[in-house]
Amino acid sequence: MPDRFASNIPSLTSPATHGFAVTPNDTLDLSEATRAIYVGSGGALALRFLSGQTIIFVGVAAGTVLPVRADRILATGTTAGSLVGLV
Repeated sequence: MPDRFASNIPSLTSPATHGFAVTPNDTLDLSEATRAIYVGSGGALALRFLSGQTIIFVGVAAGTVLPVRADRILATGTTAGSLVGLV
């Protein structure tokens, strides 16, 4: 199948080209840093930004895509589920 955008240089504002299931963990980093995180089932999402700052997003609705660069999704504080890291 042809890709009309194959010659475009990807940027952080470009659509994601890869995704992976996220299992929250307090000690292990994600397999790669995210461009965004899809929340399949709503709740709270605790994460660590690439800067090292940790934060909890409270009341994230199911179906939300958070445009955040994170390297870890924390188990402590996370109640949201069906998480997908987008890159």
